Amino acid sequence: MSKHIEKLKKQLVEIAEVVNSFKSEAVQVRVVDRLLDAMIEMEKAENESVEVFNKRNYKQRGFEEGSYSPTRGPKKPGATKILNQLLSTDFFNTPHSILSIANYCKENFDSDFKTSELSGILLKLANENKLRRERSNENNRFEYVRV
Repeated sequence: MSKHIEKLKKQLVEIAEVVNSFKSEAVQVRVVDRLLDAMIEMEKAENESVEVFNKRNYKQRGFEEGSYSPTRGPKKPGATKILNQLLSTDFFNTPHSILSIANYCKENFDSDFKTSELSGILLKLANENKLRRERSNENNRFEYVRV
């Protein structure tokens, strides 16, 4: 075990200058994280003859974009896709605020969208005349309803 720690210390000293050249601490952490992930994978490859870089954020070939990742499982649909699905239902027959739309998506699609993620898409749908954007008299916020 100490052999591995000594090896890791030596490698960290070697990369310290490069990592410290980044001004952002967040970038430094990400660089070190990626390097450590790559080192772990290289050791696994040496020991088990497994592909290198088969860890999280590295794109796998042979899988359709956005369908399934063996490390993460099925990918959830994005906000645009869900809002377009809602357009094909009777959901927008009654006016809904952005918050109520976000809550509906969380309950029914297990997708926790921020209202800021939905607002731009809803505005685009309103500009395309798929939805109508109206101010609510109760709280002076926009509500979206089918055209």
